[in-house]
Amino acid sequence: MARDIQERIKKLIIDRRLPSGAPLPTEPELMELLGVSRNSVREALKALVAMGIVEIRHGFGTYVGPMSMAPMIEGLAFRTVAGHYRGEDSLLQLLELREAVETGLLARLAGQVPASDLAELDALVDRMEREAAVGTVAAETDRAFHATLYRCLRNPLLGEVLEAFWDAFHRVRTDLVDIPHDPKVTCRQHREILDAVRSGDTLRAEQAVREHFGNLRTRLGSAVRTPDQA
Repeated sequence: MARDIQERIKKLIIDRRLPSGAPLPTEPELMELLGVSRNSVREALKALVAMGIVEIRHGFGTYVGPMSMAPMIEGLAFRTVAGHYRGEDSLLQLLELREAVETGLLARLAGQVPASDLAELDALVDRMEREAAVGTVAAETDRAFHATLYRCLRNPLLGEVLEAFWDAFHRVRTDLVDIPHDPKVTCRQHREILDAVRSGDTLRAEQAVREHFGNLRTRLGSAVRTPDQA
């Protein structure tokens, strides 16, 4: 029953073409529209709030939510942490998921990245090199590189999915393990990815990305220990 009410509210949003931030019918209106009790409406709305589909602004009403990837990030992060403490290679699995998505997009990128994005990517690798010279490459610089690399595909959903994978992986990685690394190798690998994409050499670009993720996988595999091994 609760799931059915949730689905009917979602259908209402779709049928009325309501965008994020649009007001939803009031509780009494939803009760009348759906033919259910106030408690049933409230329970359904609570579940939809958890999914980011609905937003309740106390004192103002109920609105269509941002429909962000936040619930997905939380779910990925929790699943990965729980799997780790069960002795599973869950962090490696999440890394491999990122690798599969990013590598699969390269054929569409090679030779197609606008000059303005290439200039921004050059600047980001330059920043990596400056950071590496004084210690370590900042996570946000790494994140900005990957986000900028795929930006020209102009697919907002794809961008959000990539951000979700990145965010979940790095949040969990920071909580679970300290991965040893040489920041100069990180810089070289990102420079190689950029040069390959700029030249339009798809095979070289794929090889460069696989090398980057392979290096991450090796480092992560050497750092991860299950609780029984710690």
